[in-house]
Amino acid sequence: MPVASPGEHRTVLLRGGEVHSPADPFATAMVVERGHVAWVGSEGAADAFASGVDEVVDLEGALVTPAFVDAHVHTTATGFALTGLDLSSAASLAEAAELIRAHAAARPEDRILIGHGWDASRWPERRPLTRSELDELTGGRPLYLTRIDVHSAVVTTALLDLVPGVRDLDGFHDGRQPLTGDAHHAVRAAAFGAVSPRQRTEAQRAARLKAASLGIGTLHECGGPQISSEEDFTGLLDLAREEAGPRVVGYWADLDVERARALGALGAAGDLFADGSLGSHTACLHEPYADHAGHSGSAHLDATSIALHVVACTEAGLQAGFHAIGDAAVSAVVEGVRAAAEKLGLARIRAARHRVEHVEMLTPETIAAFAELGLTASVQPAFDALWGGEEGMYADRLGAERARTLNPYAALLRAGVPLAFGSDSPVTPLDPWGTVRAAAFHRTPEHRISARAAFTAHTRGGWRAVGRDDAGTLVPGAPADYAVWRTEELVVQAPDDRVARWSTDPRSGTPGLPDLTPGVDLPVCLRTVVYGQTVFVRPNE
Repeated sequence: MPVASPGEHRTVLLRGGEVHSPADPFATAMVVERGHVAWVGSEGAADAFASGVDEVVDLEGALVTPAFVDAHVHTTATGFALTGLDLSSAASLAEAAELIRAHAAARPEDRILIGHGWDASRWPERRPLTRSELDELTGGRPLYLTRIDVHSAVVTTALLDLVPGVRDLDGFHDGRQPLTGDAHHAVRAAAFGAVSPRQRTEAQRAARLKAASLGIGTLHECGGPQISSEEDFTGLLDLAREEAGPRVVGYWADLDVERARALGALGAAGDLFADGSLGSHTACLHEPYADHAGHSGSAHLDATSIALHVVACTEAGLQAGFHAIGDAAVSAVVEGVRAAAEKLGLARIRAARHRVEHVEMLTPETIAAFAELGLTASVQPAFDALWGGEEGMYADRLGAERARTLNPYAALLRAGVPLAFGSDSPVTPLDPWGTVRAAAFHRTPEHRISARAAFTAHTRGGWRAVGRDDAGTLVPGAPADYAVWRTEELVVQAPDDRVARWSTDPRSGTPGLPDLTPGVDLPVCLRTVVYGQTVFVRPNE
């Protein structure tokens, strides 16, 4: 089936499947008209619509759900990881070196090489590639290669030579250590500035296609002057307007509120750094790292700066938001937002729906403050799946006791804090069902939430995070953003958190979800539709 062009809306009847809808927990059919859900109901009642639609889709038992919303994405970087040099699968320094050598040989026309995903903490050698090793592997060409958390990078000498004064910046290290801080930001700007418009657009298209193939209907792009470029940000927003695919909501991480507005951003938010990352030892902590004596990370914004920004955004009608991972950074954000509430009134701050990205190290006090201030926690459950557990990176960095407190999703939900799930791709891959599974099977059992709550955070939660309460569910009047899935038998998670097999017992009154138990195959996306327009159809297998 051809992909519908932007602006093209057809009336479609889907029937013969399972429709995940709170309007009718046992719905097997749905009608879409003018980009919105027009009706959901039973197979028998669907006959009344069959003659008045442009298309009838036989679901053949497939599951229909709201399309996912990925609430934190770096789209161009994701595209480069998909189409270029991705080291996330490298199990050793030697494997990473061979991947770099092969990529350089295969891309002789690229004036700069860009890669992502190395993680020396998982390699036997426990060290990154040195600058001299990279120079040899690339034949002396410019190379920018980010660690998996994107908060540090290793580079070649040729790239450093393109950045005057970089050797004098904070975060510059000799050739054996990655660049961090200002030095990293400077080389990142140079690297992405050297990317051709063709490379950039190819990467953005690849990322949007991948998202669509996974049932993702909306991406929250987190750009900013320290992350990408204005051309990258506006180019992506233009591409999303011009070409069919997942919609893109843009956040620009800048203290210049008017600049964010001028670029078309919904907020001066996203990765506006209050600190860095745990993996790179740059997240700001109250107590030092367990594996880096005397070091507590880096604070990039204090409470006063945060308060001023929240006030400016609120008065401008934009969302404010901050990247905060360490407990000291989270405390600073809470203190700053509370000061803004004292100036403007709590009701105005809550109504603005300001948000905090990642927010991994929380305490009962900061969780309560998030609920009080109406802050959305934009979080990435795959972080715990990748780095959590007794022997994971979190335990290395913080010690097992502190590591067990990270990513407390159950406590956030109990307090009434809005959750929006994302991937931070390319830090972790676009993988919505894997994200739901990671939250439901958190490595720390007391932080687990139900699959139903996790699914809501990855669908309706993303819409609520951008101020829309009318979307993210398949009910009449809602935007027709949905995905069709091939999956095994559905299960219902009861309110007391017991999992029972799917039943037609009307007392349950709850739509089913796929079985997400680890080891069970995740659903396969057959079709993705955004505002009534088909943006992906899986080829016949």
